[in-house]
Amino acid sequence: MHKLAEICIRRPVFATMLVLSLTVIGVFCFFGLGVDLLPKIDMPTVVITVSNPGAAAEQIETEITKKIEDAVNTISGIDDLRSTSVEGLSQVIVQFSLDKNGDVGAQEIRDKISMIVGNLPETAKLPIIQKMDPDAQPIFQIVVSSPRPLREVTQIAKKKIKEQIENISGVGQVQINGGAEREIHVTVDPDRLRAYNLTVNDVALALNAQNFELPGGRVDEGSRELTVRTVGRLSEPEQFNDIAVATRGSYVVRIRDVGKATDSEQELRSVSRLSGSSAVTLVVSKQSGQNSVAVSDAVKQKLEDISKTLPKDVKIQLLADTSIFIRKAVSALESHLIEGSILASIVIFFFLSNIRTTLIAAIAIPTSIISTFGLMGAIGFTLNQLTMLALTLMVGIVIDDAIIVLENIFRFIEEKNMPPFQAAMAGTKEIGLAVMATTLSLLAVFVPVGFMGGMVGRFMSSFGFTSAFAIAVSLLVSFTLTPMLCSRFIKKKSQAHSTKESRVFQPVDRFYTRLLIWALGHRRSMVGLCAFVVISIIPLFMIIPKNFMPQDDRSEFQVNLRAPEGTSLATTTNIAERIAREIRAFPEVTDTLTTIGGGQKGEVNTASISVKLKPLEERSIAQSQVMLRVRNVLGLFPNLRTNVSSQSGAGGGNFTQADIQFVVNGPDFKLLQKYSTSLLQKLKGMPKVVDIDSSLVVGKPELRVRVNRQRAADLGVRVTDIATAVNTLIAGQVVTTFNADSDQYDVRLR
Repeated sequence: MHKLAEICIRRPVFATMLVLSLTVIGVFCFFGLGVDLLPKIDMPTVVITVSNPGAAAEQIETEITKKIEDAVNTISGIDDLRSTSVEGLSQVIVQFSLDKNGDVGAQEIRDKISMIVGNLPETAKLPIIQKMDPDAQPIFQIVVSSPRPLREVTQIAKKKIKEQIENISGVGQVQINGGAEREIHVTVDPDRLRAYNLTVNDVALALNAQNFELPGGRVDEGSRELTVRTVGRLSEPEQFNDIAVATRGSYVVRIRDVGKATDSEQELRSVSRLSGSSAVTLVVSKQSGQNSVAVSDAVKQKLEDISKTLPKDVKIQLLADTSIFIRKAVSALESHLIEGSILASIVIFFFLSNIRTTLIAAIAIPTSIISTFGLMGAIGFTLNQLTMLALTLMVGIVIDDAIIVLENIFRFIEEKNMPPFQAAMAGTKEIGLAVMATTLSLLAVFVPVGFMGGMVGRFMSSFGFTSAFAIAVSLLVSFTLTPMLCSRFIKKKSQAHSTKESRVFQPVDRFYTRLLIWALGHRRSMVGLCAFVVISIIPLFMIIPKNFMPQDDRSEFQVNLRAPEGTSLATTTNIAERIAREIRAFPEVTDTLTTIGGGQKGEVNTASISVKLKPLEERSIAQSQVMLRVRNVLGLFPNLRTNVSSQSGAGGGNFTQADIQFVVNGPDFKLLQKYSTSLLQKLKGMPKVVDIDSSLVVGKPELRVRVNRQRAADLGVRVTDIATAVNTLIAGQVVTTFNADSDQYDVRLR
């Protein structure tokens, strides 16, 4: 490296442009870096979801889940295969080993599923195959509230907010919770059907056949070509009442004779309430790889424009905005980075007592840090807690090489009375091997962190590579820019005089000399002290709390609850609102957003309460203490399964991952229930364990219709006819669609 240093000393323009090129690249890359809370992680996990509305959990298990498991189980690289079968929904989670490419695994699953789609029940919807992407998670919630009817609020949220936000660059998905979508209901009277000797299937076929539109091809008319289209779709909901179902003699039986068509809304399976008032929630998720803060700012700017066009009685409020915490966390690290650089320069000035030498040594900090942004941009890193932490820690390390080279060059000037030009070349050559050895030893620590395996390695790789590159650039600066500047800007006389008589250096030198003499005279004591320090690592490590991620005070948390199986939506809403009222009574709480049901599973006995707190500086207690109070409130509801989590999920309704999990396997469901219940009781007796829960869900109560096959055969009725009639009259069957206002709505027969 001393050859490079010699070239740079003789060619100052080359040294300047070499370092400046890295700095310029870093500056341009900095403005293109994404800002996020954590680094982007590729988790090779795929979720397969199949919906079959109205089907019992046992039917879902045997007819859908088992077939999917058998199909995907032959794929190589599967580390874990889990499934959940609930009423109307099958969900299979395939987790591959970390060395498996997630995109390849997802494509292999799609190929396998496409082979068994024909074997699934006819009433089942097409499988949805999604690769789990932590980087495409919800970033905040938009709560739309108004005294207007819920259906009208839902229409405003959908047409004027959701559709406009979805067009913003970086927005991946906008999901509506707690809304009431428009739907045309055709309700029939079984007694009237029997009087006209009709069945529900006859009505369904008539609705489908009489509300139909089909292209008719083309017709040539002289020099013109016309498109033929049979206009058979109805334009008004009342027109469904005039559809002919059958003919009895000379009389045409219409829908109005056996029932009634009404312009209604879908059955509510989710409810959202903002601080006790009815609301509609829009959950906004960003696209993978996008800048969370930039997407959030773009959506907020769009919302300001949208709010000007909305009616005055419609209010928009943002909750669970992750960009606020991300911005504060990154801003705090940026402040620490700048403050650390300034303080490091001040410390150097106290010891060197010269502005010129201080600037020469301190210039290694900005050049190394800024140049590191170039590597981060090339690899695809973002500005997050780990990369910013790495840069903050490197402030005190990247300056070491420059100080060592600078000090040795000065020694040649002071002790050997050499001119700065020759001293720069000789001093750098003498210390070059030691500086390189020091830097390589640091790289040997941080580079392996970048190649760590497992899930921890996925998080820490950005930390290791960011640190390693900053150290490598500092080595380059110490052998190029530092000796060149020393040869040009150090003044021999003033530098020698200021350093020898430094008021800071002399007391430190005297203290260190005495301490060194004492240490050399008490070798056994020093060895014993070092051994004691090394051994003390063990008890200190056991005492210090250990967490994968820090527990930050975000001024928001989430309460999840699950009522007993079979609890209706209205009952769950009342329970959740009672708890929300108790929480809103706390002086530290500003708002609560209660979401009942929703999600893919659509379980109406589950709810989530997003709790918004006052800013940290405006309250006297920490978030963890408020969460403890909430747990005391939840203790008043022993029949509920509850969870309080600081990780606020914008989706709502789902339990977060626990810190400790036990897996109990076995072929006997009753024994699993017995053992898991016993384990839960023992865990609840432990004083430091909270939010104890189990994934075991007892079957939902059901009303079974058993068919007397002999009597059905005598009446000429098939089991499929009975099942279809029961499904249509109770659950309702979507038989056709209705187009209005450039949207398509379902027509449900029941």
